[in-house]
Amino acid sequence: MSTGRNTTTRDQHRRAIARTKPPCALCEQPIDYTLRSPDPMSFEVDHILAIDNGGPDTLGNKQASHRKCNRAKWNRVGVEPRSFVTSRSW
Repeated sequence: MSTGRNTTTRDQHRRAIARTKPPCALCEQPIDYTLRSPDPMSFEVDHILAIDNGGPDTLGNKQASHRKCNRAKWNRVGVEPRSFVTSRSW
């Protein structure tokens, strides 16, 4: 299924976000903007409200994220990456 997104606009938004080198909006840790995909700590643009969920493909609906954080969020709303910690002692 094609979303009909414009790659020129996508690249412009990506550059605009990367210009200020913000931290990951999902985990709030710094992003190494020199890393390239598929490195899990590389920069990706995250749609705050996923396109699949009716979010617009606008700069105002995009934020910086690590690749791993963005993949953990996927297209869910209000979900942050989880760490699995247990306090059980067997």
